[in-house]
Amino acid sequence: MHVILLERVTNVGDLGQEVSVKNGFARNYLIPTGKAVRATTDNRKVFEDRRAELEHAANAKLTEAGDRAGKLVGQRVTIVARASEEGRLYGSVGPQEIARALTDAVLPVAKSEIRMPDGVIRDVGEYEVDVQFHADVTQSIEVEVVAE
Repeated sequence: MHVILLERVTNVGDLGQEVSVKNGFARNYLIPTGKAVRATTDNRKVFEDRRAELEHAANAKLTEAGDRAGKLVGQRVTIVARASEEGRLYGSVGPQEIARALTDAVLPVAKSEIRMPDGVIRDVGEYEVDVQFHADVTQSIEVEVVAE
């Protein structure tokens, strides 16, 4: 399906690009969340009329994301979890726990903004986790998991 992107989408394209994506991705995610519209003649005309407004909104989102990321520079979060004597956690520490700790300590962060490419944390120790506020704005933080 061909769609016109109304904002920058990671690994898909930039604002205003007409891209071809899988039907389900467009129908279930891009169009319902307002990130894209179907690439029809009428929608192309409407997009060109709204281009300046959409670019201004995209710049505002990018500026706000940069401000939020600036508040996390050098931040360190400590999470207390139950662990065995060998340092293995009973369970794991995932994005939800990290987001909750950041929200309590520094600023509100959504679970969906936490990026953990290596998966959840299952051992006591220090880890580096990325927080992605925008497709172009990512900030690394230190997460320390200590035994209860």
